[in-house]
Amino acid sequence: MRNMAHPNMFMVILLVLLAWLPNSGASASRNKNINYVRDACTVTRYRDLCIHSLAPFSSTARRSPSKWARAGVSVTIGEVKSVTLFLFKLKKRARMRGRNRVALSDCIECFQSTIDELHRSLGILRKLSARDFDTQMADLTTFMSAALTDEDTCLDGFGGQTGRQVNLLKKRILKTTYLTSNALALVNKLATTGLESIPDP
Repeated sequence: MRNMAHPNMFMVILLVLLAWLPNSGASASRNKNINYVRDACTVTRYRDLCIHSLAPFSSTARRSPSKWARAGVSVTIGEVKSVTLFLFKLKKRARMRGRNRVALSDCIECFQSTIDELHRSLGILRKLSARDFDTQMADLTTFMSAALTDEDTCLDGFGGQTGRQVNLLKKRILKTTYLTSNALALVNKLATTGLESIPDP
């Protein structure tokens, strides 16, 4: 009976080692990926949000300014669409009255414009060319800046207003302005670095 314990113990140790080795490789890969997104987000104002929102793109974007710009705009579009649906639901429930209801209607219009501007931006990023790069970057900056202005205009309509619904609305809209600001910073980095890819180390 005593001799049978040794093979069992050996198997346990072997299984533990086999389970640990792949995780060690995966951990190294994750560390490298997080370095990519941290490096990309150094140009942004809201770095923690940038890292958190763009981390899933690390393995594909790596050191490509154009891919990071596309990722930033794509994530922003997703959040803006989500907030737009939230605004429509608030309006449908008719829980806001007076000035806040007017501001809500204006906000919906602003966000619909924001979606259009962000989609135009993404369209440019998908068709970048060396020949038209400067013009594309100028248009891209214009559209992204307009999107940020629309979001700020939405917030201005609720200036000085309080209440649970208004505070929740402001919080969600603020997040879209942060994401848009980050995306614009990534676009500006692309405009500075150009289309030339940076090789991985």
